[in-house]
Amino acid sequence: MIFLYALLAMNVFTFIVYGYDKYKSRHKKWRTPESTLLLLAALGGSVGAFLGMKTFRHKTKHKKFVYGVPAIIFAQLVLAIYYYFN
Repeated sequence: MIFLYALLAMNVFTFIVYGYDKYKSRHKKWRTPESTLLLLAALGGSVGAFLGMKTFRHKTKHKKFVYGVPAIIFAQLVLAIYYYFN
């Protein structure tokens, strides 16, 4: 159960980071590196990253995000199904 709470927290955090980075991009301020945004998705915040991209219209023209974030979600889903059934 703790794992699910941690996963939820990671997704909420990632969603907020994507929104804050979009805010900073509009105001010409220091930005969060793309590698950090993708790392957050890979560390369990992939759904938050996807929702952040859609909600804030952020990184939607970058192929590594358009294809990378759904690929991360898919890989995490496959791993979750594998561990659930084994």
